[in-house]
This record gives sequence, C-alpha cells and structure tokens, in this order.
Amino acid sequence: MSDQPSTIRLVVPEDAVGLRLDRFIAGSGHGWSRSQATRWIEAGHVTRNGRPSKPAQLLAAGDMVDVSPPPPTVSEVRPQAIPLAVLYEDEQLIVIDKPPGLVVHPAAGNPDGTLVNALLAHCRDLSGIGGVERPGIVHRLDKDTSGVLIAAKTDIAHRALSLSFRWRTTDKRYLAVVYGAPNADEGVVDAPIARHPSERKRMAVVAGGRPARTLWWVRERFAGTALVECRLVTGRTHQVRVHMAHIGHALIGDQTYAGRQWRAVGDTAAAAACHQFPRQALHAWKLTITHPTSGAAMTFEAPLPADIAALLAALRRDG
Repeated sequence: MSDQPSTIRLVVPEDAVGLRLDRFIAGSGHGWSRSQATRWIEAGHVTRNGRPSKPAQLLAAGDMVDVSPPPPTVSEVRPQAIPLAVLYEDEQLIVIDKPPGLVVHPAAGNPDGTLVNALLAHCRDLSGIGGVERPGIVHRLDKDTSGVLIAAKTDIAHRALSLSFRWRTTDKRYLAVVYGAPNADEGVVDAPIARHPSERKRMAVVAGGRPARTLWWVRERFAGTALVECRLVTGRTHQVRVHMAHIGHALIGDQTYAGRQWRAVGDTAAAAACHQFPRQALHAWKLTITHPTSGAAMTFEAPLPADIAALLAALRRDG
C-alpha cells in the first residue's frame, strides 16, 4: 500500500515564476515525470488556486498548486530473473552495480529485459511513484553506462531521494576515459544543456538551455588520452558526455558525441583498443547519499568493469 498522501500542496516560489505548470510539478522533487504531470492536469487531478488549469499555464509567485495523484496502477511490467550485482540493500532502498548494455526501464524498443524487470523479480515490491513502467527508479544511467544506480523500495524513500537529487545534496562521481590529454589538471564546465536544435536524439550545449555544471580532475594521463574523474553538480541527460565533448575531450567509444576526436590517439596498439571500444567509456563510480529514514551519510562504490579496466591496461602499456 502506498504511503503517499491523497493531495499534496505546492506553493510556487519566486524562482519558479513563469514556469509551465507541468514542468513545475515534474521538478517539485516528488519523483513525478512531466508526462505524468500532463496526464494528471488534463484528467483534473491538479488545480491551480483551486481551479482546473492546463499543462502550459504559466505560474506566478504564491500560486497554490494542489496535486491529487490517482491511485497507483498495477504494474504491467513483468518480473524477470536477471542477475543483479547488489552493492547494498535494506527495507527502503537497493543499490545496484549496473552492467553496460542493460536498459534501466521499459520503453519503446525495450519492452522487457530491463533493470526494472530484474528489480521486480528481486524485490517483489518497489515504490510506485515512478509510474507503472518505472517503479522505484529515482535516477537513470544510459544503457551503455555502467556503475552505481539506486532504486527506492518505498514511497517515503522515493520522495526523499528524489528531493536529494533535486536539491543537489547527493555526490555523484564518474570515471571517463577521454580523447586528448587536458592541459590542466582540473577544471569546471559550466554550460547549459538542451536538446540539439536539429538532431533530436542528441543533447547539446545551447544558450538558454538548462543550467549544467560538471567538475573534473585528471586521474591519469596517457598518449593522446586520459582517465578523468567527473563530479556532476547538476544531473542533465548525457551531461558528462556533452560537457567533455564541448571542451574537446569526448569520451572514447561515444558514437554520438565523439566525432573525429579519435585522431588524438594516433596510430598505436592503444589507439586500436580505443577505436574498437564498443560503448562510451563512462562508469558511475561513486554515489554518496543521505539515507531516507536514518539520515546517515552513505557512500557506494562500483569497481571498474572489465572492459574499461582492459582499455586502461592497453593505454598504460603504450604510455
């Protein structure tokens, strides 16, 4: 049974003035998606200052938005006995070391065989806030990104974790192998991200996009490549991939954003390993959170997967 209250009141702050109603609800930290918000508004489950509204309604400071989520729909996603590398689990949450190639939740083209299917088989019950196709999912990793991923087992945990990601109180660290060795040992990329204006499957640095900030440090240098640690201050789609490509150091194996940066590697055995690498060389290495009920700080780490470890070994052999 859900512990979610029947109606939740959201008061529009000054920094949300002019925001669309559906975007405001999706960004409120309760784990609701924009598509959910749109459906609920259109079905009459949302009022603004006591009256029905529309998804595109622009908000004013002090507006009172009442959201009455409909009863949870029984999930149609079927449990599947897919092996999971569990880093931690208790009654509130589960932390997984996601392998590369595993899609997080069902979507067009991936109706099953996902992490959610595996979680439903392992846990039997997950938070319903994420919707029938995304039970328990608080944050996501791309299909070909490996590493630490957390899922909520209760609605209390889902709300608390969603708020912590929204308020940026989590600490997300990634390891990436990039083309070109940066001149500096560390840096900051502070550049807004939005959909590419003409290629809708890509993200890009776009003026007027959503604020995005990535801190990075060089962990190890090789001939024409480097191992970089990235800390995400924000959590935009493809953020590490877009930001590193933006500063001229795209991820090895990134078919979407690398372009012709592979030339930086030269013509060596290591270069061949880079060219043949089958995915973006990105690993969600470490995640620090506050436990949703105990309040304890918890850090989870996922070891480097075999493919990135082998790539680094090849790079080290060539210097």
